[in-house]
Amino acid sequence: MVAVAEHLSTYLASFEQAGKQRAAEPTWLAELRRAGMQRFAQAGFPTTRHEEYKYTNLAPLAKIPFRPAGAGQLREEHLGPWRFELKGDCLVFVNGRFAADLSRRSGKSGLEVDSLATRLSSDGASVEQHLARYTAKRDNVFAALNTAFFEDGAVIRIPDRAVIENPVQLIFVSTADEAETVSHPRVLIVAGRDSQAAVIENYVGLGGNVYWTNAVTEIVAGANARIEHCRLQQERTAGFHTGFVEIHQSRDSHVTTHSLSLGGSLVRNDVEVVLDDEAAESTLTGLYAVRDRQHVDNRTCIDHAKPHGTSHQLYKGVLDGHSTGVFNGKIIVRPDAQKTDAIQSNKNLLLSEYANINTKPQLEIDANDVKCTHGATVGQIDEEAVFYLRSRGIAYAQARALLTYAFAADILERVSIVPVRDYVEAKLMNWLAGDGREVAR
Repeated sequence: MVAVAEHLSTYLASFEQAGKQRAAEPTWLAELRRAGMQRFAQAGFPTTRHEEYKYTNLAPLAKIPFRPAGAGQLREEHLGPWRFELKGDCLVFVNGRFAADLSRRSGKSGLEVDSLATRLSSDGASVEQHLARYTAKRDNVFAALNTAFFEDGAVIRIPDRAVIENPVQLIFVSTADEAETVSHPRVLIVAGRDSQAAVIENYVGLGGNVYWTNAVTEIVAGANARIEHCRLQQERTAGFHTGFVEIHQSRDSHVTTHSLSLGGSLVRNDVEVVLDDEAAESTLTGLYAVRDRQHVDNRTCIDHAKPHGTSHQLYKGVLDGHSTGVFNGKIIVRPDAQKTDAIQSNKNLLLSEYANINTKPQLEIDANDVKCTHGATVGQIDEEAVFYLRSRGIAYAQARALLTYAFAADILERVSIVPVRDYVEAKLMNWLAGDGREVAR
């Protein structure tokens, strides 16, 4: 505990040093940063005594005195495996900083895709209404730490009634040139009334040094907006990853977010959704595949604040080796949220007798005219199905791989962005075949 306390002082010193370089930032942002740092300093890293971290031991993360990552060097050829062949905008960030020479702008009329640092320095008032306004209300120390430290990120604004055909790509690369460094990427997506768009976030790592990516995404969906958000996490096995997604929805909006976790040594994914007007709809899907001693923790919370809201959650996990996983999903139905329809499901497949999953679906219902269901399953490969496939001439290992893929394919089929779906499918098949011990490679 003494070591952890000393590391908190390291973060405080880094914050003071960074503050001297941000003298030109607007007052409202400086206040948000100070509040975020104060929140983190007071709470520190959560321990297993915190109910929401009961099954996730953050000691390996907390005991390291991470320093802000420096400006890394990246060449175009490094991006080959991670840049999807799409015609839309593609912004690349290296160690949390915008890399203009590696990025691509489509010039789509009306669509605003920009570096957050650039926007803050040129027109900070344009993001003041939404940036950090929703996450500030959450009791999440990692979101608070991101607010205190983020240097850059992406701002995406979709105008009213705009239909953006090509997904926007955001690629966040941690070079890990030095050991024990951290970056804090930030994403703000604001979708106007009757708009439609898709956004891909791709988190990847290079090198073998220990590093940490602490990312925050805020999505604000206007009335009748349609947003598909795909978050692909494929950090190196030496990397830590904490990600927080906050979604705020208006009337008749529909937001779908896919969480695809394929890498990292210790991973925590948080998704908070507020259906803050009538007839809003939210769809959350997740797929996590871990092996060896990887640990992944997925926490979701959908808050039905107004009537006639609909939400669907389906998370699936595949665990091998000595890996561990956590799913903690919550549905909240407020007293005024009558006619709510909410479904939550978590299904897990254990490929090893040593793998372990802790799953905890929750319902908190304060309305009486609702339809809500939740459930969780944990199982192993059906050996009778394996025997059937083997009787048709399929090898034992291939039969297990086919059945495992069939289990996970239900999630992939829900991703409408074809290049992403095909990419994850190929990664998963390689993972099942045992081609390399690091799925993110």
